[in-house]
Amino acid sequence: MKRRSSSSIVANPVLVGAVTTLVVVIAVFLAYNANSGLPFVPTTQLKIQVSNGANLLPGNEIREGGERIGLVSEMRAVRLPDGTVGAEATLKVDKKAGAIPTDSTISLRPKSVLGLKYVELTRGRATSTFSDGEVLPATQTRFPVDLEEFYRIYDRPTRAAIRENLRGTGDALTQRGAALNEAIEGLPRLLRGLEPVARTLADPTTNLPRFFRELGDAARVLAPVSDRYANQFTAAADTFEAWSRDPDALRATVRKAPPTLDAGIRSFRVQRPFLRDTVRLATALERASAVLPSALPPITRALRTGIPINRRIPPVNAELEKTFVALDGLVRDPLTGIALRGLTRTGDILNPLLRFVGPNITVCNYFNYAWTHAGEHLSEPDPTGSSQRTLLNQASRPVDPTAPSLASIGARTPVNGEPTISGVPMNFHTNVYSAAIDREGDADCESGQRGYLTRLNTFGDPRFKTVVDPHIPGNQGTTFTGRARVPAGQTFTRAPQSGPRVPEGLDP
Repeated sequence: MKRRSSSSIVANPVLVGAVTTLVVVIAVFLAYNANSGLPFVPTTQLKIQVSNGANLLPGNEIREGGERIGLVSEMRAVRLPDGTVGAEATLKVDKKAGAIPTDSTISLRPKSVLGLKYVELTRGRATSTFSDGEVLPATQTRFPVDLEEFYRIYDRPTRAAIRENLRGTGDALTQRGAALNEAIEGLPRLLRGLEPVARTLADPTTNLPRFFRELGDAARVLAPVSDRYANQFTAAADTFEAWSRDPDALRATVRKAPPTLDAGIRSFRVQRPFLRDTVRLATALERASAVLPSALPPITRALRTGIPINRRIPPVNAELEKTFVALDGLVRDPLTGIALRGLTRTGDILNPLLRFVGPNITVCNYFNYAWTHAGEHLSEPDPTGSSQRTLLNQASRPVDPTAPSLASIGARTPVNGEPTISGVPMNFHTNVYSAAIDREGDADCESGQRGYLTRLNTFGDPRFKTVVDPHIPGNQGTTFTGRARVPAGQTFTRAPQSGPRVPEGLDP
């Protein structure tokens, strides 16, 4: 009797290639149509009218409270009821979001600094709701100022003026650290002598503001006759020379000086409060100037460091201008928005997957185990070195050739411990979505720790001793080199968030 050769689905390269091509075609089709909505997802259409489209594009998301509830399917120009030209966007809102009250408002908000937009829905409280295809008027929409519009104030002349300001400030401080130090060092002596003068001037009774106002008036009056006023000094010289010719008259003038001085003394009494305040100000400035010598060395070092940096700022600004020009081109490129929406969709797909797959690596260490087993799989010695271990792939042979077997294709029922000629009786085992953690994040590494169970088929035919349930009762704990629970800060989920859902009865 000729022994039947063992076979497997993966041994047929044509079948494997066809399945792979089918999966890729389906994935590309779903990715291509993602911007227009996923198939079989019921939606409600709502049209909104805005006086400014604010760079809103088909495929932009609709969010409520930060959650995605739909997307923009169409954008076109229309004439608004007031006669102006605006835009009308068609929104596809998921049915799960519920009915939208008629007093709801819409905001066109930026999603990133690169210009990507999304529609924010603020749900109202009206009892009436929009019907499918109804139009939300432009008076209930808002479009705030974008960051891109704000940065447009920095045009080329403005950027050039900023560079000139920075260059002038740097030139003004260049190599003047020593002069600044000498000026600050002399401030205590100046302020010490200024203290009594400032105290007198600060006295309100001195009426210093009026003094300066009167000086201004005097200068204004003398300005038209300034030439003749200058000649007054020449005439004064002649006057003094005439006084010297009459000593008696000069003595009489001197005798009248004491009453004049008495009037001045009375005026000085009034000035004392001002001078006292000036003293207090000078005292405070003296304390501040005493601290300056210890603070000047760090300031000087900072200035010395900043001078060469300021000299290099103009070339940096020139390169920065090129960067902004390139960034502006990137933002204006229509493909940028498409790429960013694709990245967003990719993140939305990967995040749930990683929350389920992550604990398999961080808690159960299955990634390292897989590579360890892969190395062991190629460790069978042979005359030329090593080869694959295939003994585990040689299934048992049933007594009845028509009975289902792991080595045959086309079985009508699962393998159920049928009698065998060689090997041990086998039972059908297929366990998808096996857990790595429980609902609280504690280790429940089921893969590789089940043993050979006799039967685990909650909803199956009791005649079959098959193992198909994804989870077994109880908590299997961690693997040999795993962790007790999910690391702090890592999000996780026990069951996958995409694909077919595990029935509640099979997910303890």
